[in-house]
Amino acid sequence: MQSIHQPQLSPYTRIGGDAGIRKLVDRFYELMDELPEAYAARKIHPADLTESGNKLFDFLSGWLGGPQRYIEKHGHPMLRRRHFPYAIGPQERDEWLLCMRLALEETVADIPLRVALYTQFAQLGEHMRNRGGDTHVCEHA
Repeated sequence: MQSIHQPQLSPYTRIGGDAGIRKLVDRFYELMDELPEAYAARKIHPADLTESGNKLFDFLSGWLGGPQRYIEKHGHPMLRRRHFPYAIGPQERDEWLLCMRLALEETVADIPLRVALYTQFAQLGEHMRNRGGDTHVCEHA
C-alpha cells in the first residue's frame, strides 16, 4: 500500500517510461497502417510514419511527465496550430482515437491509467478537429 507521504507516480513512470511510450506509439502507427477503418486518418500522414512516430514519442514523453523532448527539439507544441493545415473532421478524429484506443488496450496493462489516458486523448482529438461542426476556430486570425 502506498503511503500518503510518497509522491504519486507520473503517468510517464506508470506507462513504463520511454519503453512504454515507444511501445504505445509503435503499435498506434501499426494500427493506423493496418486498419482499413483508419483510412481517413492515415491519409493525412506522410507515407513514411517514422518522423510522425518520433514526434509523437517526444510529445508524449513530456505530456506524461517525463523528459520534455518535444519542446527541446521543436519548441512549444502548439498542437492545434501545427495540425491546422490538415483537414481533421469528426471522421479523422474518430479514426485516430480508434487506433489510440486499441493501442492503449494492447500496450497499457494499468487499467486506470489506460482509461485516464484515453479520456485525455479524446479531449485532445476533439481539440485538433478543425472541420465539421462548431470547432471554435477564429475566422479572423
